[in-house]
Amino acid sequence: MAGSIYITSVEGHSGKSTIALGTVDTLSHQVRRVGVFRPIARSTAERDYVVELLLGHDSVSLDYEECIGVSYDEVHENADAALSRIVERYKAVEAKCDAVVILGSDYTDVGSPTELSYNARIAANLGAPVLLVLGGRSSQVSGERLGQADPRTPAHMHDITELALHELHSAHATLLAVIANRADASQMEAVRAAIVSAQPNVPVWVIPEDPYLIAPSMESIMQATGGTLIKGNPELLAREALGVVVAGMGMVNVLPRLTQGAVLVVAGDRTEVLLAAMMAQTSGTFPSIAGVVLNGGFELPEPIERLLDGLPQTLPIIRTELGTYDTIVAITRTRGRLAADSQRKYDAALALFEQHVDAAELLGLLNLSRSTVVTPLMFEYGLIEQARAAKRHIVLPEGGDDRVLRAAATVLARGIARLTILGEPIEVHSRAIELGVDISAAEVISPYDDVLRFKFAGEYAKLRSHKGISLEQARDTVTDLSYFGTMMVHMGLADGMVSGAAHTTAHTIRPAFEIIKTRPDVSVVSSVFLMSLADRVLVYGDCAVIPDPTATQLADIALSSAETAAQFGIEPRVAMLSYSTGESGSGVDVDKVREATALVRERRPSLPVEGPIQYDAAADAAVAASKMPGSEVAGKATVFIFPDLNTGNNTYKAVQRSAGAVAMGPVLQGLNKPINDLSRGALVQDIVNTIAITAIQAATS
Repeated sequence: MAGSIYITSVEGHSGKSTIALGTVDTLSHQVRRVGVFRPIARSTAERDYVVELLLGHDSVSLDYEECIGVSYDEVHENADAALSRIVERYKAVEAKCDAVVILGSDYTDVGSPTELSYNARIAANLGAPVLLVLGGRSSQVSGERLGQADPRTPAHMHDITELALHELHSAHATLLAVIANRADASQMEAVRAAIVSAQPNVPVWVIPEDPYLIAPSMESIMQATGGTLIKGNPELLAREALGVVVAGMGMVNVLPRLTQGAVLVVAGDRTEVLLAAMMAQTSGTFPSIAGVVLNGGFELPEPIERLLDGLPQTLPIIRTELGTYDTIVAITRTRGRLAADSQRKYDAALALFEQHVDAAELLGLLNLSRSTVVTPLMFEYGLIEQARAAKRHIVLPEGGDDRVLRAAATVLARGIARLTILGEPIEVHSRAIELGVDISAAEVISPYDDVLRFKFAGEYAKLRSHKGISLEQARDTVTDLSYFGTMMVHMGLADGMVSGAAHTTAHTIRPAFEIIKTRPDVSVVSSVFLMSLADRVLVYGDCAVIPDPTATQLADIALSSAETAAQFGIEPRVAMLSYSTGESGSGVDVDKVREATALVRERRPSLPVEGPIQYDAAADAAVAASKMPGSEVAGKATVFIFPDLNTGNNTYKAVQRSAGAVAMGPVLQGLNKPINDLSRGALVQDIVNTIAITAIQAATS
């Protein structure tokens, strides 16, 4: 039987989606298959966006239809029959999962008794303990402004707790824990104490309000006003609107009233105000707004259209037929949604949950057994946890790449590492604001910073004096992003570097060969891929750097790869791969592997190593029992060393594509300090993982 947890609340707008996402993510670190179930669907006409958000999590592999119990109409028609149907539908999900997150309803009263009471009754019948979410803000939607509302006092939170406890007790539901969400950040301890005084026997966690989580996107505002996008980048409709500025006066008086992240409402025939706002956005001397709404339905005059087309502008401009008053009402009543397509909100929600909810205690309350397999998601989480504990400083040279900025925002939000981003500060910050990502916690440095440039040039000239490099040449060289970032690592201003999203591998690692250099105990820099399969993680080396290693180099690769495996919690058992196993074959290629294996044993007698050995004998216990019985490596190898780059590169790609493995890397090894290369096709999550890997290397090397 799967473990389960029932998330419910007294009312709507408590931010249950944030709690549900955090709970799903927490469970995914402990078990392999996490399920999602919504007993009562909010609508039969459209899909539930919260369910779709949770289904988008990598640990959940269910279809939308099987995650829904019944509709509101079915509950109103016959509550008992609906409950029976809910139990039946839930059991089908439970049978497929190791743990299930059940998301209660909070949209309207369900007949009699109250909706909370009915949710408590469902929880009791499903045998699921309740995680009670209490809203820290007023639930009166009419009093909200862009999702914002006044905070509740601790006394009010105490009263709501008592009301909820009465309903749960009456329905015989079991209370697991309480989360006060969207609480006033200045009164978190007082709120917690007030809830504990009403319910002292369960854990109570308090999460503060985050303005970005409740802020609506420009796309939501466009829908609320019935508007259309007439100018600007459609991707920037995902940016959150943090306030409203009504341009009901001349541009001289509007400009000082602009606020960061606000949506500017302009009458469609006030084109001079619109142009002033566009100039303010370009200048960088005024706050960056989220977008413009032109009300009244007026068409822009042709000269103004032509002028806007010539400006380097990406700001969304929306036109609506509504008048000024109706436009303002529609905008201020628009609520934010925690949507799967808003990475900033996704990161913020997970960060809030991780910072304020004790995940270990929550998992302990659920009494879930840890899975014996290691899924890609579990491994990624382990990387993030290790990196977070390491607290290392990583430099990202490619501040002009949007993927790097998005990854940096995730890394900073999740506390994975401290970051320095290279690029012109105004350009980098402006682009981040346009993308709607927060990199304010990162240091942004220009590679033309005179102080660092001259400091680095002197050191580089000294390092390369044997190559005849002059100080003038060094001053030009170190302004190259890869050289500048590598010099930061060399001189202790950063612990590691991640680059390559927009540059070749050679461009990324050449400065490392010249400046960082190899460790004294290795002869070559090599690489590994961390291959995360469905149930375990393997290490493949070398798949990216050395085309045809000698026996000595192959031994170095094996020893470095074993050390890398240990850094990431993988017990190293090394297979030196060849086309024959044991003494069955001969030839130059086999002899090279045999010699390399002997060198590894000589240098590290305690390291389990076997070679030459074929891949099937190294990976499959049944084949190993036949070809190499009694070996401590055969059939259970974790580190696979390929005889040449052609074999290694093709094998890792074949396993990645055919077995659906997640390939993390290449991870460079053998350098004095960690420098890692990215694929130019790297996704944002690839960059996040590589930053975490680099931070771990920096902490353990």
